[in-house]
Amino acid sequence: MNLTTMIALLHRDLHVARRELGSFLLRVVLQPLLFTFIFGFVMPRQGLVAQSYRSLLLPGIVALSMTLSGMQAVALPLVIDFGWTKEIEDRLLAPISIRGVALEKIMVGMIQAIVAGLLVLPLAWFIMGRQAELWFAAHPARLIIVAALTSWLFAAFGLFLGTATEPQHIGLIFNVLIGPMIFFGCTYYPWATLATVRWFQVLVLIDPLVYASEGFRAAMTPQLPHMPSWLILSGLIGFCALFTLLGIRQFERRAVD
Repeated sequence: MNLTTMIALLHRDLHVARRELGSFLLRVVLQPLLFTFIFGFVMPRQGLVAQSYRSLLLPGIVALSMTLSGMQAVALPLVIDFGWTKEIEDRLLAPISIRGVALEKIMVGMIQAIVAGLLVLPLAWFIMGRQAELWFAAHPARLIIVAALTSWLFAAFGLFLGTATEPQHIGLIFNVLIGPMIFFGCTYYPWATLATVRWFQVLVLIDPLVYASEGFRAAMTPQLPHMPSWLILSGLIGFCALFTLLGIRQFERRAVD
């Protein structure tokens, strides 16, 4: 793998992303902050949810923003590159392996996902009135590991979606996929409290967002109920490996067609 070529491709993709900063911010910030405003600001002031719910919600909002950003940053450009513009052919002519191009796409998605998390966290905390009790300063290593694995997981997931989906179907795939992933992904409630509905607690384990939400909850609000750390890391690492392998395999298949 030619490291210089990969860095050049990465620089080019990040330069394109910087030119589209406005659409990036809307894509990343709008939906999580709308949920934050309603569930973390409006409803607590109406007395419909407890004030402590803000601390429980914030880690899920960060996980959601990184999920959406990582997936869309990789999947949407790939659908266009493979479908209409065929721009991917220019990348494949570079002095780098096909697998190297796929890994570079994952790296781009990881960077954008981390940027999304860094943007949404302070904004969401401010909207909630800065009353969410965060303890992430006590577990900085855990927070960094969860953020890195989450960004990798959903960038790899985006690679798989972007190479396995036809351009005319990508909108449908996202509409069908994102809704259930969000509502079953423990974004707005902790996994531990689902013990009262045991079958549902087990079922949601197939949703990769569960491990991201619970990972940030364990890192940022460890005083609240959350999934055991061993299960969080197992889920994140397992899905990272799965989607990376599937994504690279599908990318190579599309590249040689």
